[in-house]
Amino acid sequence: MPIGPTKEQIQALVDSELDTPVVMLNLLKFAERADGDGGGAQSGRDSYARYGDHVRSMLEDVGGRILWQGRADSVVIGGNADEWDAVILVEYPSRKAFLEMTSSPKYQEVSKDRTAGLADSRLIAMTELYRQPR
Repeated sequence: MPIGPTKEQIQALVDSELDTPVVMLNLLKFAERADGDGGGAQSGRDSYARYGDHVRSMLEDVGGRILWQGRADSVVIGGNADEWDAVILVEYPSRKAFLEMTSSPKYQEVSKDRTAGLADSRLIAMTELYRQPR
């Protein structure tokens, strides 16, 4: 179950010539107990929430923002493997801004709560085809 990116996936982001805003689709399945929580007293959801609290200011520092966050209620098309606990849409001004944030030592430290809290995840970079006027 993927929790973090492969080297090839990160390299594809690094090599991308796209310098437009990117929305990251986060599909999350929480662990029952946070891995590495010294006895397993904390839920995966709690561990991920702690990560979210810490990463919010880092997100703002690179010009990013949370567009939408909520629970996945039910699968309409798909199977049991497609059931997720939470979905988050995060917009960054560019892939470079995303990489800047996630490669910082501060992020590397707080991301331990993300890793500990997840049983499975997907992170999908999405680029708008037709930018709507604001």
